[in-house]
Amino acid sequence: MRIKLYRGAWYAVETRDGRTRRRSLRTADRAVALRRLEDLTAPPPAALVGEIVERYLTDLDHRASRPDRAHDAWKALGKHFAHLAPAQITRNKCRAYHKHRLGMGRAPGTVNKELSTLRAALRWNDPRHPAIIQMLPGAPPKDRSLSRDEYKRLLAASKPTHLRLFIILALATAGRSQALFGLTWDRVDFTRNRIHLGEGRGKGRATVPITGPAREALEAAETVATCEYVIEYAGRRVGSVKRAFKAACVLADIEDCSPHTLRHTAAVFMAEADVQMSVIAQYLGHADSRITERVYAKYGPEYLSGAAKALE
Repeated sequence: MRIKLYRGAWYAVETRDGRTRRRSLRTADRAVALRRLEDLTAPPPAALVGEIVERYLTDLDHRASRPDRAHDAWKALGKHFAHLAPAQITRNKCRAYHKHRLGMGRAPGTVNKELSTLRAALRWNDPRHPAIIQMLPGAPPKDRSLSRDEYKRLLAASKPTHLRLFIILALATAGRSQALFGLTWDRVDFTRNRIHLGEGRGKGRATVPITGPAREALEAAETVATCEYVIEYAGRRVGSVKRAFKAACVLADIEDCSPHTLRHTAAVFMAEADVQMSVIAQYLGHADSRITERVYAKYGPEYLSGAAKALE
């Protein structure tokens, strides 16, 4: 694009596809015309991070089961990043955020989850965004599973009915907490003795048999059900059992245990019973059995036994 004087006034002129187009710059002053041409050809200003994330959260409200987590993350992130353009987010900005949040006593995993929300919002807006988001080094995965005695103690200490049902189903299905909270009665097939955990965004959801203890608990729960969700409280879908679960762990004298520990425990019990890794992978909803083998092969009764015999 260039400027051209036409009948005493300057125009912005552009030739495209063999056709010439002109646009009046509304001035006879060449210097002013050049400045206005620069304004015309300048790229539009980038949206600020705050605007992008607000649009992302609005979209999330219509499609996510727990958008409140992203909203909570943005409450922490906003004061540090909302006023920036994506290109202004650098490693140093992220390191400053790390220092601030860790100084407030937040765990590294919490800080990384918050920054993951920021990264997801920017990718949603532009997959090729220029922001550089640096995470804290990841903590090693917890290798905690319950013994069978611990599981029995935990179940005995679980007073609320919905918590007891959750614990039984968590072990029987090896399902993730949110899959269990979203389980509806129409996906419990007593005739075929199957539980369909359903589809999840980015997470495998298996169809698994109903174990004896699970069937007994489900049949009892169905007789008093007041809503479509299997795990309910006061006629509503349960969204979390963390508080009640923690209280049960205290009563049962069990340390370092969370609801997700039950999924890990179920996989360990299967591996200890010498169930094939490919079968365990299907039970867990893993798309690739190599993931299952990497985590659970060591619990198999014959793990590395052949190698050990070579050293005798």
